[in-house]
Amino acid sequence: MSWAQAALSTIPEAAQAVATTLATKLFLALVILVVGVFLSRWAERAISVTMAQTAGVDETARPALAGTARYAILILTFVATLSQLGVQTASLLAALGAAGLAIGLALQGTLANIAAGIMLLWLRPFRVGDYVEVVSGTPFAGTVTEIGLFACLLETYDGLFVFAPNSSIWTFPLRNHSRTAGRLLSFNVGFAPGTDMAVAREVLLLSISQFAGVLAVPPPDVFIAHVTAGAPLATCRLWAASNKIGEAQRTMLEAARDALERAGLRPTELVRTIPPESDPSRLR
Repeated sequence: MSWAQAALSTIPEAAQAVATTLATKLFLALVILVVGVFLSRWAERAISVTMAQTAGVDETARPALAGTARYAILILTFVATLSQLGVQTASLLAALGAAGLAIGLALQGTLANIAAGIMLLWLRPFRVGDYVEVVSGTPFAGTVTEIGLFACLLETYDGLFVFAPNSSIWTFPLRNHSRTAGRLLSFNVGFAPGTDMAVAREVLLLSISQFAGVLAVPPPDVFIAHVTAGAPLATCRLWAASNKIGEAQRTMLEAARDALERAGLRPTELVRTIPPESDPSRLR
C-alpha cells in the first residue's frame, strides 16, 4: 500500500472523529444556550417576586433591576456559548465593541431612552402610582404603572394605555400631581345683597371641615373676594390630600350648596376656580 493510499484510508476515521467532536461541542453549546435563556427568565421572575416581597426595595426600580439581571445573564450565556464552539471571545468582544459603537451611533434615540431611564430611576421625579403630566409638543398625562429602561407605561384617567419613551419625559417639563401631600382647591360662592356673611362663613367652614380629605394644616379659609352692587362674592380656599383631590372637586360644591340652603342662605352662584400663580391666596 502506497503512502497516498494509507493517507486516504485514514480520512474517514479523521472525519468521524471531527464530526463527533463538533457534534459534542454543538450539543453542549445548545445546552448552554437553552439553560442560559431559561435561567435569565427564571432570574427575572424570581427577582421581581423577591423585590415585591421586600419592603426595602422601591416599586419604581423593580422592573429595571429585574430586566438588567436578565440581560446580563443573556450576555454571559452568549459568550459562554461561543467559547464552547471554540470562538476566541477576546477578539470577538473587541469586534463587538467596534460594532457596538457603530450600532450606538445608528441607535442614538434608543440609547437616549436608556440614559433617560437611568436618570429617571436615579433622580426619582415620580414613582409608580403617581399621576404625572408631561408638558411637551404633544402633552399627555396618566398614572405611572411601570418605569423601564426604554419607556414608561402610563394609564390615562379614561383607561387608555400610554407607551412613553423615556427621552420624551426626561427632556420636557413634568408636573407630578401626587408628589406633594396636599393640593389647593378654591371655589367662589355668590350671595344676594344683604346676606349675613359671618353666618355664611361659619356654614361654609363647617361644610368644608366635614370632608375627610381636607387637610387641617394649612386650615381652610373663607373670605370676601369682592362686592358687586351690594352682592358679595366669597372665596373658599382649602387644601385637600392628593389622593382625595378628585373626590373633593366633584362633591365639595354640592355639599356647600346643601349646607347653605339648610341654613336659609341660598347662593346665587357656585363656581370652582383655580387661582393664578400670582394670586397671594395660593400661599400656604
